[in-house]
Amino acid sequence: MEVGGGALPSQRLIRMRFRYKYYGSTSVDDSTSAQAFHLVPDALRPPTAFDGVLRRDSHAHLAFREAMSALHDVVVSDLRYRGRDPSAYKAWMANNEQAMLTAYMAGAGDIQAQSTVLRDELKTLRDRKTALLAPFYKARQKYFNWLYTANRDTWFVLDPVISVHPERLLFEAFSQDESTYCAVSVRHDVFDRTGEMAFGTTNIDYSSSLYDEFQKIRDYKATRLQVDPAGFTVASGDDPAFREEKIDLPDSWVRGFLQVSSAMTLPATVVELHPMDLHNLCAALRQRKERAGPRSLRFELSPNGPAKLVLEPWEQSFTARRSSVVGEPLTEPRTIRIWGRRRLLTLERLIAVATRVRVHLLGTGMPSFWVLELGDITVTLGLSGWTSNDWSDAGRFDLLQPRHEVSDMTKQTVAAALQRDWMNSSAALSSQTGLSRRDVDAALGLWVQAGRAVFDLPSGRYAWRELAREPLPLEALRFSSPEEASALALIHAGGARLRSVSAAGPRLVIDGEVRQGPHRFTPQVVLNADHQWLDGQCQCNFFRQNRLRRGPCAHMLALRQLAQPRLAERPAPTVAPATPGTSEEAA
Repeated sequence: MEVGGGALPSQRLIRMRFRYKYYGSTSVDDSTSAQAFHLVPDALRPPTAFDGVLRRDSHAHLAFREAMSALHDVVVSDLRYRGRDPSAYKAWMANNEQAMLTAYMAGAGDIQAQSTVLRDELKTLRDRKTALLAPFYKARQKYFNWLYTANRDTWFVLDPVISVHPERLLFEAFSQDESTYCAVSVRHDVFDRTGEMAFGTTNIDYSSSLYDEFQKIRDYKATRLQVDPAGFTVASGDDPAFREEKIDLPDSWVRGFLQVSSAMTLPATVVELHPMDLHNLCAALRQRKERAGPRSLRFELSPNGPAKLVLEPWEQSFTARRSSVVGEPLTEPRTIRIWGRRRLLTLERLIAVATRVRVHLLGTGMPSFWVLELGDITVTLGLSGWTSNDWSDAGRFDLLQPRHEVSDMTKQTVAAALQRDWMNSSAALSSQTGLSRRDVDAALGLWVQAGRAVFDLPSGRYAWRELAREPLPLEALRFSSPEEASALALIHAGGARLRSVSAAGPRLVIDGEVRQGPHRFTPQVVLNADHQWLDGQCQCNFFRQNRLRRGPCAHMLALRQLAQPRLAERPAPTVAPATPGTSEEAA
């Protein structure tokens, strides 16, 4: 992995290059009675191997097919808002602007006659230009259309990661819009193992055709899954079967992955739902589209009562009568709102085979995790606070901060113990190493933040899993801009103070005071009903020069971070009910 890039005056841009080396390509052998998936791992990583056949005496075939299909949907997912293409309008305006201006300003016949001659000449030239470039534009569009339909692989950002552990296989992927994480955990009980197994983590050569082959899995066929170790045994790296891939990723993609992984370790309110509750939500989202915010899904939780799920802005509510809060009972009512709810449609195919649904809610505007159990297969869908991943850009940068300092010796001791067992709980690691539970939890959190371990929500244990072949530059990834680093420093130094959070119609206005050296600033932040930035004010030089064109200043970011607990407690701002429309969900 290579790290490089340039920088704007107020923004650091890091380019990360991931390098892969595959021996051949992933292939599928399909016949009337058997199907074999040969997944090619990255030969630059430590050897990783698995070989097994799905058991025929259970519904493993169906569950495995649907789980891998959900993983594919996340790999290709890109829900970023795209406005209408203005190219046709701009072309029309370019052809007619002069005519419109001439018609408006023509005041004499001779001038109009001259302009007519010039306009006709200009139109002739533009027509010739259009005729000359038309084959190029047509061929270019045809190529991109073909590329998207016939060779979708070039649109993928990063191949999925597969980990072979003593108890399970773990498939992980991150969406192209940097907002959705998916993990498919498959216990070894699903397979009858027929070959060698080497524990480790690797990237697999993934293609869109592999998804089509997954759709052909049937229970009357013997389905074999093999992580092929052939590339690790080839003596010469010059073998023509080897092929290398280099993919440049923005630092925001990697930072988003690390923040979602780190968020798994945070305390959460866990609500258990029936699969039909998820079905009702998905059905309602399919039937209606919103024109105005807030576009959130609101959980209304009460002690000893069922959870109530409300779709805003329609206030359409569903009472999950078979729901319950897992863990410590609630002592008072609690309301939690999450955004980007249309990403839940990824789970539609899993509802029919799911036996249990658990939702891990970190708080209003924070990430949420939806865990669906399909027998011995578990699918975890991690959603950032918004589809546009705003939670990492606007006051969520603290997720990658150390919560407790530990020595390097402690970190290495915990890592060695976890590597030895591959999966274990912090309590068991504390007993094995003789370290305090607090030190073990802190060390594990740091390894998760570094992308070298992952927390398994269903089992409540940690697993050793290295996201990249080489250590990630965590110091460079921690903040997306110098302003975020300055904001956190101001908070830690006690220089930021929150005055008020007030409602102004559908908007929320945050006021406060920030002291930085001898200077005193009174920043103001304005959010919409979905807690997204609308406007802001500050007296600092950065804001005066750039306004919000280059993002908020450090003083506004610090104020937004301090206001988060208060925002989580506030009810949704009142807005006029929206009627069903056709606009895309922006949050």
